[in-house]
Amino acid sequence: MIHSPSSLEPLNVAVAALKALSDSQPNETDWLAQGRRILQQLLAHDNWLPDSHAASHPQFYQQHALHIDPATRFSLSSFVWGPNQGTPIHNHTIAGLVGVLRGAELCQRYSNDGLNKIGEECRLNPREIDAVSPSIGDVHTVRNAYSDRNSISIHLYRGDIAGIPRSVYKDGMEKPFVSSYSDAAQLI
Repeated sequence: MIHSPSSLEPLNVAVAALKALSDSQPNETDWLAQGRRILQQLLAHDNWLPDSHAASHPQFYQQHALHIDPATRFSLSSFVWGPNQGTPIHNHTIAGLVGVLRGAELCQRYSNDGLNKIGEECRLNPREIDAVSPSIGDVHTVRNAYSDRNSISIHLYRGDIAGIPRSVYKDGMEKPFVSSYSDAAQLI
């Protein structure tokens, strides 16, 4: 599907609002609250994400860049989860918001060392948003709630998530990593 500039209007509006938010240099609490409102408006529309950024991989979840602020003050990406796909236990080291566009995700929070579950696994349905940051809870797993179809979420981070040193946790061991985007080009 080829998208015209007008079909990307919800994304363009969100990016403009995020640039204005970034220009105001809010503290983390205000950034999360205002970012949530911007992401809610973007999730209210399900006709703007082109097929190139909704594409799954048979083995691995995909992270497609939607917009990376030139000053790396924020990034927007689509995460496409194939059936039964999910993440290992991992952290973010920055503030972020995750909102479901299509399908559903299951999220489980963990202690900062990745050893202990915190609370029950939660389900995010379309237009529902979860927040992460070192100050409110940063370590979790995410997985597609479905075994027979894709789920897609839109991720908003306070920085370019693909350039930030992070960690995965397994059996009490912390392993550094830096995530990357799939081959699809940045949308705007």
